[in-house]
Amino acid sequence: MERRRSFPDVLAGGVFVLIGGAFVVGSLNYELGSPLRMGPGAFPLLVGGVVATLGLAIVIKGLIAGEVVSFGPVPWRAVAVIALAVLFFGFTVRRLGFVPTSAVTALLTTLASSRVRLLTAVAVTAGLTVASTLIFIVGLQLRIPLWGPWLGF
Repeated sequence: MERRRSFPDVLAGGVFVLIGGAFVVGSLNYELGSPLRMGPGAFPLLVGGVVATLGLAIVIKGLIAGEVVSFGPVPWRAVAVIALAVLFFGFTVRRLGFVPTSAVTALLTTLASSRVRLLTAVAVTAGLTVASTLIFIVGLQLRIPLWGPWLGF
Protein backbone atom coordinates (compact mmCIF):
# COMPACT_ATOMS: atom_id res chain seq x y z
CA MET A 1 0.00 0.00 0.00
CA GLU A 2 1.37 3.38 -0.99
CA ARG A 3 1.61 6.07 1.67
CA ARG A 4 0.63 9.48 0.46
CA ARG A 5 2.17 12.42 2.23
CA SER A 6 0.67 15.86 2.46
CA PHE A 7 3.42 18.47 2.48
CA PRO A 8 1.05 21.32 3.49
CA ASP A 9 -0.18 19.33 6.51
CA VAL A 10 3.36 18.45 7.57
CA LEU A 11 4.46 22.08 7.15
CA ALA A 12 1.46 23.52 9.02
CA GLY A 13 1.78 20.97 11.80
CA GLY A 14 5.47 21.75 12.13
CA VAL A 15 4.69 25.45 12.48
CA PHE A 16 2.18 24.65 15.25
CA VAL A 17 4.75 22.47 17.02
CA LEU A 18 7.33 25.29 16.85
CA ILE A 19 4.91 27.94 18.13
CA GLY A 20 3.59 25.70 20.89
CA GLY A 21 7.12 24.72 21.87
CA ALA A 22 8.14 28.38 22.03
CA PHE A 23 5.26 29.09 24.41
CA VAL A 24 6.22 26.11 26.58
CA VAL A 25 9.87 27.21 26.73
CA GLY A 26 8.88 30.83 27.41
CA SER A 27 6.50 29.82 30.19
CA LEU A 28 9.29 28.05 32.06
CA ASN A 29 10.78 31.47 32.90
CA TYR A 30 7.73 32.19 35.07
CA GLU A 31 6.43 30.57 38.23
CA LEU A 32 4.12 27.67 37.38
CA GLY A 33 2.42 27.37 40.77
CA SER A 34 0.21 24.45 41.72
CA PRO A 35 -3.03 23.17 40.16
CA LEU A 36 -5.04 25.01 42.81
CA ARG A 37 -2.98 28.23 42.73
CA MET A 38 -1.69 28.60 39.21
CA GLY A 39 1.15 31.00 38.61
CA PRO A 40 1.70 33.27 35.62
CA GLY A 41 3.50 30.52 33.68
CA ALA A 42 0.76 27.89 33.96
CA PHE A 43 -1.59 29.16 31.27
CA PRO A 44 1.09 29.67 28.57
CA LEU A 45 2.47 26.23 29.42
CA LEU A 46 -0.94 24.59 29.00
CA VAL A 47 -1.79 26.46 25.80
CA GLY A 48 1.65 25.82 24.34
CA GLY A 49 1.38 22.13 25.17
CA VAL A 50 -2.05 21.86 23.54
CA VAL A 51 -0.91 23.72 20.40
CA ALA A 52 2.23 21.57 20.12
CA THR A 53 0.21 18.37 20.60
CA LEU A 54 -2.31 19.38 17.93
CA GLY A 55 0.57 20.27 15.62
CA LEU A 56 2.14 16.87 16.17
CA ALA A 57 -1.19 15.21 15.36
CA ILE A 58 -1.40 17.23 12.12
CA VAL A 59 2.15 16.20 11.18
CA ILE A 60 1.36 12.53 11.81
CA LYS A 61 -1.87 12.79 9.79
CA GLY A 62 0.05 14.43 6.96
CA LEU A 63 2.65 11.68 6.96
CA ILE A 64 0.21 8.77 7.18
CA ALA A 65 -3.07 9.71 5.54
CA GLY A 66 -2.32 12.90 3.69
CA GLU A 67 -3.65 14.00 0.38
CA VAL A 68 -1.35 14.85 -2.45
CA VAL A 69 -1.89 18.56 -2.97
CA SER A 70 0.14 20.87 -5.13
CA PHE A 71 0.98 24.27 -3.72
CA GLY A 72 0.71 26.27 -6.90
CA PRO A 73 2.45 29.59 -7.41
CA VAL A 74 3.35 31.66 -4.37
CA PRO A 75 1.82 35.15 -4.45
CA TRP A 76 5.08 36.99 -3.79
CA ARG A 77 3.56 40.42 -4.34
CA ALA A 78 1.01 39.84 -1.58
CA VAL A 79 3.62 38.39 0.78
CA ALA A 80 5.95 41.37 0.27
CA VAL A 81 3.22 44.02 0.55
CA ILE A 82 1.71 42.53 3.71
CA ALA A 83 5.15 42.22 5.35
CA LEU A 84 5.87 45.83 4.39
CA ALA A 85 2.52 46.94 5.84
CA VAL A 86 3.20 45.23 9.18
CA LEU A 87 6.68 46.78 9.38
CA PHE A 88 5.28 50.19 8.44
CA PHE A 89 2.68 50.00 11.22
CA GLY A 90 5.21 48.92 13.82
CA PHE A 91 7.75 51.62 12.98
CA THR A 92 5.39 54.59 12.51
CA VAL A 93 2.37 54.22 14.82
CA ARG A 94 3.87 56.31 17.65
CA ARG A 95 5.20 59.10 15.40
CA LEU A 96 2.50 59.26 12.71
CA GLY A 97 -0.46 58.41 14.95
CA PHE A 98 -2.94 55.57 15.03
CA VAL A 99 -5.45 56.86 12.47
CA PRO A 100 -3.06 57.61 9.56
CA THR A 101 -0.92 54.55 10.26
CA SER A 102 -3.98 52.28 10.37
CA ALA A 103 -5.27 53.81 7.14
CA VAL A 104 -1.99 53.30 5.24
CA THR A 105 -1.61 49.76 6.62
CA ALA A 106 -5.18 48.84 5.64
CA LEU A 107 -4.73 50.34 2.18
CA LEU A 108 -1.47 48.45 1.61
CA THR A 109 -2.89 45.12 2.72
CA THR A 110 -6.03 45.61 0.65
CA LEU A 111 -3.99 46.44 -2.44
CA ALA A 112 -1.87 43.32 -1.92
CA SER A 113 -4.42 41.48 -4.03
CA SER A 114 -4.27 42.18 -7.74
CA ARG A 115 -8.04 41.65 -8.01
CA VAL A 116 -9.07 44.58 -5.79
CA ARG A 117 -10.04 47.86 -7.45
CA LEU A 118 -8.90 51.19 -6.03
CA LEU A 119 -12.40 52.36 -5.03
CA THR A 120 -13.02 49.11 -3.16
CA ALA A 121 -9.63 49.41 -1.44
CA VAL A 122 -10.42 52.96 -0.29
CA ALA A 123 -13.82 51.88 1.07
CA VAL A 124 -12.30 48.94 2.93
CA THR A 125 -9.55 51.22 4.27
CA ALA A 126 -12.08 53.71 5.63
CA GLY A 127 -14.12 50.97 7.27
CA LEU A 128 -11.12 49.24 8.83
CA THR A 129 -9.68 52.51 10.09
CA VAL A 130 -12.92 53.54 11.78
CA ALA A 131 -13.48 50.05 13.21
CA SER A 132 -9.93 49.68 14.55
CA THR A 133 -10.04 53.18 16.08
CA LEU A 134 -13.32 52.38 17.82
CA ILE A 135 -12.09 49.00 19.03
CA PHE A 136 -8.54 49.83 20.15
CA ILE A 137 -8.63 53.52 21.08
CA VAL A 138 -12.20 53.98 22.31
CA GLY A 139 -13.11 50.48 23.49
CA LEU A 140 -9.81 49.14 24.83
CA GLN A 141 -8.46 52.63 25.64
CA LEU A 142 -4.97 52.03 24.29
CA ARG A 143 -2.72 54.99 24.93
CA ILE A 144 -1.65 55.60 21.35
CA PRO A 145 -2.05 59.10 19.93
CA LEU A 146 -4.68 59.43 17.21
CA TRP A 147 -2.50 61.91 15.30
CA GLY A 148 1.25 61.85 15.83
CA PRO A 149 3.91 64.52 16.18
CA TRP A 150 5.08 64.01 12.58
CA LEU A 151 1.78 65.55 11.47
CA GLY A 152 2.12 68.53 13.84
CA PHE A 153 -0.92 67.70 15.99
